[in-house]
Formats: sequence, C-alpha cells, structure tokens
Amino acid sequence: MGMLENLEAMLAEGQDNPLLRFTLGNVLLKQGEVQGAVEHLRQAVRQDPGYSAAWKVYGKALHALGDTEGAVQAYETGIAAARQKGDVQAAKEMQVFLKRIKKGV
Repeated sequence: MGMLENLEAMLAEGQDNPLLRFTLGNVLLKQGEVQGAVEHLRQAVRQDPGYSAAWKVYGKALHALGDTEGAVQAYETGIAAARQKGDVQAAKEMQVFLKRIKKGV
C-alpha cells in the first residue's frame, strides 16, 4: 500500500486531524490532483485556522486550480496566522506568492 492509500485509510478510520488533511492535500497536489488537494487543505485550515503551512499550500492549490481570488484570500489569512504564531519564514514566503499573483506572474 502506498503513502496516499495509507493516509486515506487513516482518514477512513476516523483519524481526521489538520496534519493528516495537510499531508493528504500536499501529496495530492504533488500528484496533480488539485481538486482533491484543495478539499483536504480546506479542511486542514478549518480544523486549525492557525496552521500557516496549510494556508501556504492551500493558496498554492487554489492558484493551481485557477481560483486567483481564493488564493489571495488564503495567502492573506495565512500571513496573518503565521505572524500571530511568530512563523516569520512562512509569512515571508506567502507574501512573495501573494505579490506574484497580484502582479499576474
């Protein structure tokens, strides 16, 4: 059984938590399954609104899906969450991504 299958089995067994959702979303995004990634990452940030790494990948997934407005909102919320937690690096990375989106890059 592969990593994705193991993660999905954990979720099916009721082990639903932000880290599991983040990991599932990240794996799916890397495999090009953007819609599935967005759904898991959305759940991750709903379960833990302060999870800056999840906000960063969620913004990336939304942008890949073509949802520029959603990506902007995700990055802005993620930047605020990162700053609140003192996660300076994540805030800086999301600011760069946000600036690129606003420039249309």
